[in-house]
Amino acid sequence: WKGKVESVERHRFNWRKAVQICWETKWELLIPFLVLYGIFGGHAKLVETASLTVVYIFIIENFVYRDIVLKDNIQIISSCATLVGGVLIIIGVAMGLTSYLVDAQIPMLLLSWVKMFVSSKYLFLILLNVFLLIVGCLMDIFSAIIIIVPLIAPLGIHFGIDPIHLAIIFIANLELGFLTPPVGMNLFLSAYRFDVRMPVIYKSTFPFFLVLLLAVLFITYIPELTLGLLH
Repeated sequence: WKGKVESVERHRFNWRKAVQICWETKWELLIPFLVLYGIFGGHAKLVETASLTVVYIFIIENFVYRDIVLKDNIQIISSCATLVGGVLIIIGVAMGLTSYLVDAQIPMLLLSWVKMFVSSKYLFLILLNVFLLIVGCLMDIFSAIIIIVPLIAPLGIHFGIDPIHLAIIFIANLELGFLTPPVGMNLFLSAYRFDVRMPVIYKSTFPFFLVLLLAVLFITYIPELTLGLLH
C-alpha cells in the first residue's frame, strides 16, 4: 500500500541477483544461526551468546570486511561504554524503585483495588492495554520492564492470564506506545535520525501505527495466537 501511494519503482525478482546478495552477506546471515545454535544447543547462555556475537562481529568487521581500522576500536568502545553506562544508571534507579514498591507491598494493594472495582477479565485487559500504551509513551523499555512487570504480574495471575501471554501483551503494547503521538520514543528517534519535522513523522508512521494496533488487539484477545504452539 505504501509503495503504491508513493509510486515506488518496482523491480522484477531476480534469482541470480538474490543468490549474489546472499553470498555477499554470508557472514551476516550466519549470525542468527550461530545465536540459535549456541542457545538451543546448550553451548552458551544468553549473556554468553551475546558476548560471542560481539566477538564474531568484531572479527568480521576488522579482519574480513576491514570496514573498521583497529585504532578506531578505542573510540567505538568508549562510545559503547557511555551508552551502557547510561542504561545501567536507568536500570539501577528502576531497580531501587522496584524494591521500594515491593517493600511497601504496592503490588498487593493494587491487586486488592483491582479486585474491588474490576470483575471481568476482558475489562482488565482493556484497562491494561490503555495503561501500557501510556507507559510506552513515557518510559523506556528497561524501566518499564523492571517497574511495571512486578505490578501487573499478580493481576494477570488473579485473572487467569497465562504468564507468557501476559508478557507478549506487555511487549506488544510497549512497542505500540513507542509509535504513539505525540511523545512516542521511536518518533523522536526517527525525527532526529532523518532530520525530519515531527508532523511529517506522525503522518508517515500512522498507517503502521494502525497495523500494529490491530496486531496488539489480536494478541490480547486471542490467546491462541501466542499460546497455540505451546499447547
